[in-house]
Amino acid sequence: MQLEFRVLELLASRLCHELISPVGAINNGVELLTDGDAGFARDATALIGQSAKRAAARLQFYRFAYGAGGVGGGAPEAKALVAALLNGGKVRCDWPAEFDALTPEWQKLACNLVLLAAEALPRGGTVSLARAGEGVTATAAGEALNLTPELKAALAPDADVAALTARTVHAYFTALYADRLGAKLTLAEADKRATFMVA
Repeated sequence: MQLEFRVLELLASRLCHELISPVGAINNGVELLTDGDAGFARDATALIGQSAKRAAARLQFYRFAYGAGGVGGGAPEAKALVAALLNGGKVRCDWPAEFDALTPEWQKLACNLVLLAAEALPRGGTVSLARAGEGVTATAAGEALNLTPELKAALAPDADVAALTARTVHAYFTALYADRLGAKLTLAEADKRATFMVA
């Protein structure tokens, strides 16, 4: 799979954005510890620990979703990666046991679909994975959906790369990866539900 340089830049920007918050919180916790106030020590230690876990979860998830980790040499526990990424957030994921039997490449695609669906739920909700013939679906259900025209335009391997942003590059990457597996990514919308299908 060939990626244009702009796409690589946007993916890097997105990854850095995902890490800024927990790494910044770790830095804040360290500063509290160095203040020497014993009253802050417990809170600072808790902040550092939680933020380190959040950063590690995001790194491990994106390593598999965007990188080569696990593919070709046995998949990591994709369900655990998704659970760790969403832990503490407003979105939960239903990952069926049958998905554990998917090839590493299709588990990677499933992880990318989960992220795509989760980001369509700004107020929280549920992402449900399911098999659809030879393909898979990820359905986002919640009080509100955020499916911008720019996002929809990015859901194709032939999307205009120049129009991509750090917000929409994930949709493009997912469509491109589905195409690599000989499948096509489509979107179906209903009342408070959006289904991303790869078949």
